[in-house]
Amino acid sequence: MRLNTSARPLLLRGRLRTLLLVGAAVLALAGGLLLTWPERAGAATDPLISRGKPATASSAETSSLGAKNAFDGDPATRWASVEGKDPQWIRVDLGASATVSRVRLAWEAAYAKAYRIEISADGAAWTPLATEAAGNGGTDDWTGLSGKGRYLRVHGTARGTSYGYSLFEAEVYGALDGGPPPGGAFTVAAAGDIAAQCTASDSGCAHPKTAALAQRIDPRFYLTMGDNQYDDARLSDYRAYYDKSWGAFKAKTRPVPGNHETYDPAGSLAGYKAYFGSIAFPQGKSWYSYDEGNWHFIALDSNSFDQAAQIDWLKADLAANSKQYVAAYWHHPLFSSGGHGNDPVSKPVWKILYAAKADLVLNGHDHHYERFAPQDPEGRASADGIVEIVGGMGGAEPYPIEQVQPNSQKRISGPYGVLKLEFTDSGYGWSYVGTDGQVKDTGPKYSCH
Repeated sequence: MRLNTSARPLLLRGRLRTLLLVGAAVLALAGGLLLTWPERAGAATDPLISRGKPATASSAETSSLGAKNAFDGDPATRWASVEGKDPQWIRVDLGASATVSRVRLAWEAAYAKAYRIEISADGAAWTPLATEAAGNGGTDDWTGLSGKGRYLRVHGTARGTSYGYSLFEAEVYGALDGGPPPGGAFTVAAAGDIAAQCTASDSGCAHPKTAALAQRIDPRFYLTMGDNQYDDARLSDYRAYYDKSWGAFKAKTRPVPGNHETYDPAGSLAGYKAYFGSIAFPQGKSWYSYDEGNWHFIALDSNSFDQAAQIDWLKADLAANSKQYVAAYWHHPLFSSGGHGNDPVSKPVWKILYAAKADLVLNGHDHHYERFAPQDPEGRASADGIVEIVGGMGGAEPYPIEQVQPNSQKRISGPYGVLKLEFTDSGYGWSYVGTDGQVKDTGPKYSCH
């Protein structure tokens, strides 16, 4: 079955050309692999097996738009074929024979109107797995596939534009022979301080642009770090603004509230709770936890860090945690070089997390991007400390950098964007991606405690 989301906005012509070819190649790969595993109804949960694998293509528009870009996991890069020529193809070598259940193709504006997804054991003889005859760009998500092979190819036979084929990403899901691939990798998109009272009809409105970027990343799930809706977070405002952008993936969002959620005249968190419902209160409180892979995620409400109930819950939650690594997120950062500065309200929570050997903390509140080296709750650099990232550039007006704090490694104020976080079973890393699709900063790769 192929699911298609709305087409992407037009980008640079070269980018459009690249995406079409990559999309064709990825679909071929994914289709072939998936078709050999028909009984796997849960294919959507199969691991990603194509990222970083060797890729080749029939052509590339320029040396910077090569086939490998379609498999690197970076939404700011793409593959593009030469212009004006059919057919074109892109293929990936999965490294071993694999059973494939799903292929996802993220096209640039230069898309394939017609293409085949093909699978091969030797890279010479190809078996068709799926065929598209009326493609319209955007994202094609082929699920329920069942195929077996080492090589997957997307073979574009008719362009949808006068340019070429271009793919932002081609993702193949399934299982390599001998078991799932190592790493347990998954991606998360995150931002705080999001929906100003504006819509996409206003060219200066940023939150529809960060929402589009987050969707293009296509993460396992989305995080928000509070102040999701301005100014008073009323239910009517959530429906009028946030819902028109980040609401598109509400069901996959794991939110926390910020201080603006407490300003609702109907009551603190009233609009927030009415809008998100059990998504934000899965355990009956405005704080909760969940697991993904080898990670334990803790979503906290920093408006009520002075309440013993939340602190006691946090201690019990950490004591009961069976996962090896811990990431936590809330609104008010303990450390920040922005206008709000360091907020001591978070220090008791930091002490608890530090004692539990937590790895990562995400915050919003200050409207800029900032990353810190590992440190302890006193702000002392420590190899076994917690890494903090401030990601308050989801759409609200940026704040300037004011007083640079110790251990601050990078600060960006101005460009709106989204955190793209990559988690594995042994570590994590991230990049800050701007709404122009460009990576503004890439953090270090950390091994977990």
